[in-house]
Amino acid sequence: MRAVVDAILSGDHSAAVFAALPVPSSYRAVTVHKDEVGMFAGMARADKDPRKSLHVDEVPVPEVGPGEALVAVMAGSVNYNTVWSSVFEPVPTFGFLERYGRISPLTARHDLPYHVLGSDLAGVVLRTGPGVNAWKPGDEVVAHCLSVELEHPDGHDDTLLDPEQRIWGFETNFGGLAELALVKANQLMPKAAHLTWEEAAAPGLVNSTAYRQLVSRNGAGMKLGDLVLVWGAGGGLGSYATQLVLASGATPVCVVSSAEKARLCRESGAELVVDRRAEGYRFWRDERTQDPKEWRRFGARIRELTGGRDPDIVFEHPGRETFGASVYVARRGGTVVTCASTSGFLHEFDNRYLWMNLKRVVGSHFANYREAWEANELIRRGLIHPTLSRTYPLEETGRAVYEVHRNLHHGKVGVLALAPREGLGVRDPGLRAARLEAINRFRAG
Repeated sequence: MRAVVDAILSGDHSAAVFAALPVPSSYRAVTVHKDEVGMFAGMARADKDPRKSLHVDEVPVPEVGPGEALVAVMAGSVNYNTVWSSVFEPVPTFGFLERYGRISPLTARHDLPYHVLGSDLAGVVLRTGPGVNAWKPGDEVVAHCLSVELEHPDGHDDTLLDPEQRIWGFETNFGGLAELALVKANQLMPKAAHLTWEEAAAPGLVNSTAYRQLVSRNGAGMKLGDLVLVWGAGGGLGSYATQLVLASGATPVCVVSSAEKARLCRESGAELVVDRRAEGYRFWRDERTQDPKEWRRFGARIRELTGGRDPDIVFEHPGRETFGASVYVARRGGTVVTCASTSGFLHEFDNRYLWMNLKRVVGSHFANYREAWEANELIRRGLIHPTLSRTYPLEETGRAVYEVHRNLHHGKVGVLALAPREGLGVRDPGLRAARLEAINRFRAG
């Protein structure tokens, strides 16, 4: 692996150089083990510790099949699906791998007693399989996480509708929290030249997810002047949603859980911020009963901040804890666009506020290739910026996932794979300087 790293750091990324590099027989990867899926049985979610379930193993390099690419991973990042995988909730991910493995001899490679996790990466193409023409060894890339077979007609209008679409590194194997990763070629996108490896690895899943939810016609179709309530605006997904709202000429109302996250939202340009913890909102009286008085108090606070307006769009991803309030506070005819459900999948709400006020609930799941590409172009152009609070070495991925599990992070948490240190990978320092100057001007108002 040393020769691969040396070639990447040298800056000579010609196809001939990388095609001549030897592919190692094994690589280090962050895994969960099939024989450990019961280790947290009977424990509350908050007590489950990813540091105990995540391993850094030496695993065999998978065969590169038709339409696939093997990527040398310089950096990855942690998403909430990594948390779910690490604590085996809502189900262990090995069921996904087993079902995928039954499709064909090629997919059978994914059904293993270990699962290499990770749905983001930034790195360099090392090998391509038959039928790959758009990418070659030596290309600097990021990957989006939609893995789709495209053998069903339903997937050819919107690939998220394909019955065999999966999230790479969560519902498939050989993910990005590793020194090497196996992806489909139609997951690859060009890396932003002004970003470091760890910065480039941060936006993929969350930026694309937020883009589809808010901007795409498949989501809320946000427009100039909209008022958008963003739950968890200081976290990985919410921080990109906030940027997209601001860049679109809409107005975010950022809901956060700490004074520090409120400060970061204001620094990003958001003026309307609710610290739900400081203001003591409790939308559930107990495990079974919601409190509509708290919905009304929350709605009154939003109107206080906005001069009497209700949100045109509610960017919803916490799920069970907040969904009733989201439906309530959306304006008449407004839209609640939802994904993830990190606080629970069984949502309860008062349907009177939906049906009698002509509101819509739109389900959204990651992004198709076109949406992910468009979201990545915003990163490459410097219109959307990576939100990266901290970066860990591969050996400390358990600690990184623990941070996200306990909501101790701001923005995204990165993981260095082959990159020997932070700060590497910038190919256009002039563009970077210009982008940093623009960010500083923006934050200064």
